[in-house]
Amino acid sequence: MPLETNLAEPRQEAVFFYGLFLRGYPVQKLRADIDVSPEVLERWQRLALQDPWYQAAVERMLTYRKEVLAIFDSLIFREMATPTQMQ
Repeated sequence: MPLETNLAEPRQEAVFFYGLFLRGYPVQKLRADIDVSPEVLERWQRLALQDPWYQAAVERMLTYRKEVLAIFDSLIFREMATPTQMQ
């Protein structure tokens, strides 16, 4: 199965995390779960030095994670910018 098929819908994943936010999960914890930690990135980069295919996969995964994070952040920002109506 091509990598592109597995990483085709960053918006769906961002919406999933946004749903967790709406259920009360802390935004910083969710952002950390979406993003790639420096430790993981370092490990991926070490492995990529030995395998050109893996290098391409790492680049695609990083791009995907950053895209999910950007969409998630935009949903959070929109939520925070929307005034709550009092009834």
